[in-house]
Amino acid sequence: MIFFLDDYFLSLIFEFKNHYSMPMDRLYRNYTIIVPSFNRVDEIKDLLVSVEALVFNRNQFELIIVDDGSTDNTIEFCRSRQVPSDLDFKFLTQENQGPGAARNKGMENATGDFFIFIDSDCTVPPHWLSEIDQQINAEKADAFGGPDSFHEDFSPLLKAINYSMTSFVTTGGLRGKKGRKLARFYPRSFNMGLSRKLWQKIGGFGSLRHGQDIEYSNRIIKSHARVSFVEQAFVYHKRRTNLRRFYRQVYNWGVARVNLYKIDHAMLEPLHAMPALLTLLTILILVLAIFIGLFRWMVLAGLIFTFLIVVYSIIDAIRIYKDIKPALLVPFIIPAQIFGYGLGFINNFIRRVVFQKEEKVGFQKTYYK
Repeated sequence: MIFFLDDYFLSLIFEFKNHYSMPMDRLYRNYTIIVPSFNRVDEIKDLLVSVEALVFNRNQFELIIVDDGSTDNTIEFCRSRQVPSDLDFKFLTQENQGPGAARNKGMENATGDFFIFIDSDCTVPPHWLSEIDQQINAEKADAFGGPDSFHEDFSPLLKAINYSMTSFVTTGGLRGKKGRKLARFYPRSFNMGLSRKLWQKIGGFGSLRHGQDIEYSNRIIKSHARVSFVEQAFVYHKRRTNLRRFYRQVYNWGVARVNLYKIDHAMLEPLHAMPALLTLLTILILVLAIFIGLFRWMVLAGLIFTFLIVVYSIIDAIRIYKDIKPALLVPFIIPAQIFGYGLGFINNFIRRVVFQKEEKVGFQKTYYK
């Protein structure tokens, strides 16, 4: 008997084939998503839900969570979710060694031909992996970096922090958005990846306590790898939960930038030193204003300029979030970011460059925070 298929059924077969088959000319067919975690079980719960919602063939990616010696119930939760989940989900543990070592362990146990890193305080939209897959295959990229963004249900504080961390006013385009940039884009570990072949060439993450993702990205770039910026593959980054933790984080970044400079001078560009210069200039003018009238006028001019920047930032934040609450927090977040980073940079520059002392690690209890 001969069966005839009408156009409708043929179209269904064609659509199914397009969605689930892998063209032979594709460079990357399988992905390993690697997440280091330490005492963040609540964030792991949210992350896992978002990964399970990815619109991507389940046979073409795996998820590896590497617990770095947590003392909460991360282990119990992850093991309880392995069996009922429809994901290819591996859960690994190690003694506390830091996120770099955890990512290295994930790569050593991965089966994918492309490794993708995200942080445990991130969640992903359904199209995230599809965007990565499409662009890195189209560009035949060896590595990629993606941006971070905010979710509508973020608190006003998290939205304000997101604004400060992504605005051109405060970062100069440093974090990778297309358009104006005042410094080289380095993929960051909250949303980056590389091929297995490149990993075999350059090795894993180093032992640098803070800034190790930038050092790793620098090695990727210096290897002459093809690096793609996948603008549409953004993650929702929760970041810090209060102003004190945020200040400590950016302070550590200032410390880290000098440590990176000591490893390779190329990792310190003029933009990276601007917060430190602004911090020094502010302190100097305020001190001199006590004794010299001219500098009092400079203080006034600085206050007027700062006021204009604040007004612009508030208006811009309202435009982005359609809410005044995050905007009203921006005037507190931006100074914390600039002066926190600046003080960390100055402290470590004096220590390591002027006095040639050993590596400084900043706030050690904020390795993940």
